[in-house]
Amino acid sequence: MTFDSRLLSGIGVLSAVVEAGSFARAGEAMGLTQPAVSRAVARLEQRVGIRIFNRTARAIALTDEGRRFYEAVTPLLAGIEDAALAAGGAKAAVRGRLRVNTDGTFGHYVLAPRLGEFLDRHPELSVEIGVRDRMGDLVGDGFDVAIRFGEPEPSSLKARLLLETRVLTCASAAYLARHGTPKHPRDLEHGHACVLIRDPRTGRPFEWLFQRDKEVIPFAATGRLMVNDTGSLLGACLGGVGVAQLLELYTKDFLSDGRVVQLLPDWADETFPLYAYHHASNLVSAKVRAFLDFVRELVA
Repeated sequence: MTFDSRLLSGIGVLSAVVEAGSFARAGEAMGLTQPAVSRAVARLEQRVGIRIFNRTARAIALTDEGRRFYEAVTPLLAGIEDAALAAGGAKAAVRGRLRVNTDGTFGHYVLAPRLGEFLDRHPELSVEIGVRDRMGDLVGDGFDVAIRFGEPEPSSLKARLLLETRVLTCASAAYLARHGTPKHPRDLEHGHACVLIRDPRTGRPFEWLFQRDKEVIPFAATGRLMVNDTGSLLGACLGGVGVAQLLELYTKDFLSDGRVVQLLPDWADETFPLYAYHHASNLVSAKVRAFLDFVRELVA
């Protein structure tokens, strides 16, 4: 079999450009000039017969064909790297840079406080965390893996369910002292303020549901405050602004020390899923596998 080493070199340049976000920064990372990077990409485009990047004076972006090509070859590059490390008897196969896309809820309250343990296990690995309202283009933005709450949107990525955490209705003790404690979901309709959080996919507040076994009560929550991130939602709840629906995964500590009080515990069977996303391939890099194993430990 004849092996085209220039093809592999071009794919390596492609990966560097996607991760760096520009030809110039990719050249700096690889020790090449910007024209050399541009020529390498042009040769790769000619070799595979597609336009990989749309170029403007200010930015570059993967074309649809380029995105599909990059999704297909990235796991293969990771597999080559893993094979080389294994063949060389490397002590730590998990190395390099891992770019993680996550929402604020998981990033702030679950991942960041424990990430030191992961870095200690893998001293040759560096991690970059990108907190975003929406996952966006995982491939085009150069991320290796994403951890997101909510049902998966249609994409070519591989989605793995990590857990389903309960949705808890909570308020501060100070709020309850002023407004009383509801005994039934319908009690929230009278004399109570709800803190709403915006769904980034729709721009509207997330809907509230109260579930007990198979009985479900939809609730049109209303309130004068709507936020777009979990930190503000939790802060408003702690400050006594109103009743909020929080995820059990990050609320346990606040409940245990009394900073918030769970309301309507008999109506707390609704769950919200947490998914991991990565490039759709059977060849998953060692650093991504190690990170997914670590995340499973965190949410176990």
